[in-house]
Amino acid sequence: MNARPDAWSRQARNDLALDQLAMSHGFLAQGSYFASQDAEKALKGALLELGIEPPHTQVLNDLLQRLEEAGLDTRALNALPLRGLSRMAIQSRDPMDAKPPADLFDQADAQQALDTASTVPKIIDGFDQQG
Repeated sequence: MNARPDAWSRQARNDLALDQLAMSHGFLAQGSYFASQDAEKALKGALLELGIEPPHTQVLNDLLQRLEEAGLDTRALNALPLRGLSRMAIQSRDPMDAKPPADLFDQADAQQALDTASTVPKIIDGFDQQG
Protein backbone atom coordinates (compact mmCIF):
# COMPACT_ATOMS: atom_id res chain seq x y z
CA MET A 1 0.00 0.00 0.00
CA ASN A 2 1.46 3.39 -0.86
CA ALA A 3 1.67 6.23 1.65
CA ARG A 4 -1.28 8.44 0.70
CA PRO A 5 -4.04 5.77 0.66
CA ASP A 6 -2.51 4.27 3.79
CA ALA A 7 -2.75 7.64 5.56
CA TRP A 8 -6.47 7.86 4.70
CA SER A 9 -7.03 4.30 5.88
CA ARG A 10 -5.21 4.88 9.17
CA GLN A 11 -7.16 8.09 9.78
CA ALA A 12 -10.41 6.24 9.07
CA ARG A 13 -9.53 3.72 11.75
CA ASN A 14 -8.57 6.54 14.12
CA ASP A 15 -11.97 8.18 13.54
CA LEU A 16 -13.63 4.84 14.25
CA ALA A 17 -11.79 4.63 17.58
CA LEU A 18 -12.99 8.14 18.45
CA ASP A 19 -16.51 7.15 17.39
CA GLN A 20 -16.43 4.21 19.77
CA LEU A 21 -15.02 6.33 22.60
CA ALA A 22 -17.61 9.08 22.12
CA MET A 23 -20.51 6.63 22.06
CA SER A 24 -19.27 4.76 25.12
CA HIS A 25 -19.49 8.06 27.01
CA GLY A 26 -22.97 8.93 25.73
CA PHE A 27 -21.94 11.40 23.02
CA LEU A 28 -24.17 9.83 20.39
CA ALA A 29 -24.34 12.73 17.91
CA GLN A 30 -20.58 13.21 17.98
CA GLY A 31 -19.98 9.48 17.64
CA SER A 32 -22.35 9.36 14.68
CA TYR A 33 -20.46 12.22 13.04
CA PHE A 34 -17.16 10.41 13.38
CA ALA A 35 -18.77 7.23 12.07
CA SER A 36 -19.60 9.08 8.86
CA GLN A 37 -16.06 10.45 8.76
CA ASP A 38 -14.61 6.96 9.16
CA ALA A 39 -16.62 5.60 6.25
CA GLU A 40 -15.82 8.62 4.07
CA LYS A 41 -12.07 8.35 4.66
CA ALA A 42 -12.07 4.60 4.09
CA LEU A 43 -13.85 5.05 0.75
CA LYS A 44 -11.53 7.88 -0.28
CA GLY A 45 -8.51 5.77 0.66
CA ALA A 46 -9.81 2.98 -1.56
CA LEU A 47 -10.16 5.41 -4.46
CA LEU A 48 -6.63 6.67 -3.92
CA GLU A 49 -5.33 3.10 -3.85
CA LEU A 50 -6.84 2.72 -7.33
CA GLY A 51 -5.09 5.90 -8.48
CA ILE A 52 -8.32 7.90 -8.52
CA GLU A 53 -8.37 11.33 -6.90
CA PRO A 54 -11.44 11.36 -4.65
CA PRO A 55 -13.98 14.13 -5.13
CA HIS A 56 -14.44 16.77 -2.43
CA THR A 57 -17.69 15.38 -1.08
CA GLN A 58 -19.05 13.86 2.08
CA VAL A 59 -21.79 12.02 0.20
CA LEU A 60 -20.83 8.40 0.64
CA ASN A 61 -22.90 7.14 -2.29
CA ASP A 62 -20.97 9.47 -4.62
CA LEU A 63 -17.74 7.85 -3.45
CA LEU A 64 -19.27 4.41 -3.83
CA GLN A 65 -20.27 5.24 -7.41
CA ARG A 66 -16.66 6.09 -8.21
CA LEU A 67 -15.56 2.69 -6.91
CA GLU A 68 -18.21 1.01 -9.06
CA GLU A 69 -17.03 2.96 -12.11
CA ALA A 70 -13.52 1.67 -11.40
CA GLY A 71 -14.83 -1.87 -11.79
CA LEU A 72 -14.92 -3.00 -8.17
CA ASP A 73 -17.62 -5.34 -6.94
CA THR A 74 -19.39 -3.00 -4.52
CA ARG A 75 -22.46 -5.11 -3.78
CA ALA A 76 -21.53 -5.47 -0.11
CA LEU A 77 -21.13 -1.70 0.24
CA ASN A 78 -24.40 -1.10 -1.62
CA ALA A 79 -26.17 -3.19 1.02
CA LEU A 80 -25.11 -0.79 3.78
CA PRO A 81 -27.23 2.24 4.84
CA LEU A 82 -24.67 4.73 3.53
CA ARG A 83 -27.27 7.38 2.68
CA GLY A 84 -28.33 7.56 6.33
CA LEU A 85 -24.72 7.73 7.44
CA SER A 86 -24.14 10.65 5.03
CA ARG A 87 -27.11 12.47 6.56
CA MET A 88 -25.65 11.93 10.01
CA ALA A 89 -22.56 13.88 8.97
CA ILE A 90 -24.76 16.95 8.61
CA GLN A 91 -27.41 16.42 11.27
CA SER A 92 -24.87 15.60 13.98
CA ARG A 93 -23.01 18.90 13.80
CA ASP A 94 -25.29 21.91 14.03
CA PRO A 95 -28.68 22.52 15.69
CA MET A 96 -31.71 22.13 13.48
CA ASP A 97 -34.36 24.63 14.54
CA ALA A 98 -34.68 24.45 18.33
CA LYS A 99 -33.10 21.02 18.79
CA PRO A 100 -29.38 20.45 19.26
CA PRO A 101 -27.87 17.36 17.63
CA ALA A 102 -27.48 15.81 21.09
CA ASP A 103 -31.30 15.52 21.19
CA LEU A 104 -31.64 14.01 17.72
CA PHE A 105 -29.72 10.76 18.12
CA ASP A 106 -30.63 7.76 20.22
CA GLN A 107 -28.68 4.62 20.99
CA ALA A 108 -30.16 2.75 18.01
CA ASP A 109 -29.11 5.52 15.59
CA ALA A 110 -25.62 5.61 17.04
CA GLN A 111 -25.26 1.83 16.98
CA GLN A 112 -26.34 1.66 13.34
CA ALA A 113 -23.79 4.36 12.49
CA LEU A 114 -21.05 2.51 14.33
CA ASP A 115 -21.96 -0.85 12.77
CA THR A 116 -22.01 0.64 9.27
CA ALA A 117 -18.79 2.59 9.74
CA SER A 118 -16.92 -0.40 11.13
CA THR A 119 -18.08 -2.58 8.22
CA VAL A 120 -16.91 -0.25 5.43
CA PRO A 121 -13.15 -0.73 6.02
CA LYS A 122 -13.58 -4.49 6.32
CA ILE A 123 -15.25 -4.60 2.91
CA ILE A 124 -12.61 -2.33 1.43
CA ASP A 125 -9.86 -4.57 2.81
CA GLY A 126 -11.48 -7.34 0.76
CA PHE A 127 -10.97 -5.28 -2.42
CA ASP A 128 -7.25 -6.03 -2.17
CA GLN A 129 -8.13 -9.68 -2.62
CA GLN A 130 -10.37 -8.95 -5.66
CA GLY A 131 -7.74 -7.29 -7.76
